[in-house]
Parts: sequence; structure tokens; C-alpha cells
Amino acid sequence: MNPSHLPLYRDTVRPEWIDYNGHMSEAYYVLVFGFATDTMMELTGMDAAYRKSTGCSLYTVESHVRYLRDVPEGAQLAVRTRMLSAAGKKAWFTHEMYVGTEPAADAEPVATIELLLLHVDQAAGRATPLPETVRERLAALTEPAPSWTGRSVGAP
Repeated sequence: MNPSHLPLYRDTVRPEWIDYNGHMSEAYYVLVFGFATDTMMELTGMDAAYRKSTGCSLYTVESHVRYLRDVPEGAQLAVRTRMLSAAGKKAWFTHEMYVGTEPAADAEPVATIELLLLHVDQAAGRATPLPETVRERLAALTEPAPSWTGRSVGAP
């Protein structure tokens, strides 16, 4: 699998996602990013059938969201996923949200999220290594990390 083969996740900003300031509320950025994660899982073989047959799933254990631009009601959204690493029990990736159905190569994202997920055996209640086939699928998507990853929130 090549990074260009993982399609964009697309959605539209609904009226109920708009806050008192007239743009998309912060919780809905995260909701859209969650839908993009679900889509990535389905496209890489960690779908409902996988979860049922293995009892395993990915759990988010850390995230860092950057809200970069306001998004109005009715905006078409496209979310690009970048797999940064898949090894052992962990998957590290990002989503970049754009306004428009097909962002231009030089388009700036309106929001980003960096995620660390663990592969969890739900019955055992603990992390377990990614199966080789899943790890290979994810590793085939690996790209260099964008410059904005690896940062934390804090005052200088």
C-alpha cells in the first residue's frame, strides 16, 4: 500500500456543529478526526470483522490538536491521514483537515491532530502487539513526520 492510496476522509460542517462564535466548535474538529481514524482502521483491515475475530482494537492514548483557522457552517472538509510509525503495540499518525473536497498541493490545513494509539486486547484489558499483517499494512503507509509533530502545549 502506498500513502497516496489512502483516500481522504470527507465530511460537511453541519449546523449543529456551529458554536456561539459562528464557526465550528472545537469538539467537532475532534469528532471529524475520529471519523477519519475510523476510516483509516477500516481501510487497513482493522474493521468490525477484525475487532470481532481478534477481540482487539486501537485505543487513543494521547492526542495533540491544533486549531488553525475558523471553519464555517456548510464547509466541505477533507482530512488527510499520514501514518508516521507502526511498531510493537503502537501506531503514531496525524490527520490534517482542509476546507474543500480536494485540497490543492499548497493548501494550508485548518486544523491538525497528532495521535498515539495502542493496539488493545479488549478481553485482557491491556495492550498487545499489532499482528504482523496489520503492522505491515500500516508500515507500508509510513511517511516522514511533518515539522509540527512532537510538540507539547506550554508557555515559553
